[in-house]
Parts: sequence; C-alpha cells; structure tokens
Amino acid sequence: QVQLVDTGGGLVQAGASLRLSCAASGRTFSDYDMAWFRQAPGKEREFVACLSGGGGLTHYADSVKGRFTISRDNAKNTAYLQMNILKPEDTAVYYCAAAFNPSGKAWSRSAMGSPGTYHYWGQGTQVTVSS
Repeated sequence: QVQLVDTGGGLVQAGASLRLSCAASGRTFSDYDMAWFRQAPGKEREFVACLSGGGGLTHYADSVKGRFTISRDNAKNTAYLQMNILKPEDTAVYYCAAAFNPSGKAWSRSAMGSPGTYHYWGQGTQVTVSS
C-alpha cells in the first residue's frame, strides 16, 4: 500500500496559478497510476486528471483541459497538479489518489474517471478561487 499527503492548496484570485503536490510513501511509486479528484460543497467528487505510472499517458476532464497539467517525479515519489487560469468554479477540496497498476494496464476512460478505481487517497487540500 501507499500513503499520500496532499499539499499546496490556498486562496487565490481568478486567473492565478497554483501547484498542488502529492507526496507518496514507499519505494514503488512507479507501480501506481495517479489521479486528482475534487469535491465542492454539496457536490459529488469529480475526476480532474490522471497519469500513468511512467508519466507518459494523461487524461483530463473537459472542464480543466488546457488549464491544468498533471505530472510526476518518480525519483521524488511525488505527483503534481499545476493549475493555471483558475476560476471560481475550481473551488473545491482537491484529493490525490493512487491505483496499483504494476503491469501498466490501460484503463477505460470510465474507469480512469471513477473514484472506485483508486484505492489510496490523500487527505485533501482546499483550493479557493475568488472573483
């Protein structure tokens, strides 16, 4: 298993940028596909982005495509979410998540976007974007 710690959230103005980090424990970080989800008050947890274990395959929700970038540094056991041109509707608690995938299995798009695919979660970090 892996333990995840999310950091980097904060309060920013619309149009600003913010980078979230997700530090993972253990020595097998590359065996895990990584993802970011977010949950706003009164709403369901929604998929934001995911990244394959080797860092070569990404998928984004339409709402963030072109503004957000997911990346990872396996040598540092850390995944990132670079968020640019932030909008008030991006306000939410952001969670990083990990799915054990040592064989590099290609998930379907529905599986990639489903919280149930990911068995390990960070504690969440609050992102608030003001107008």
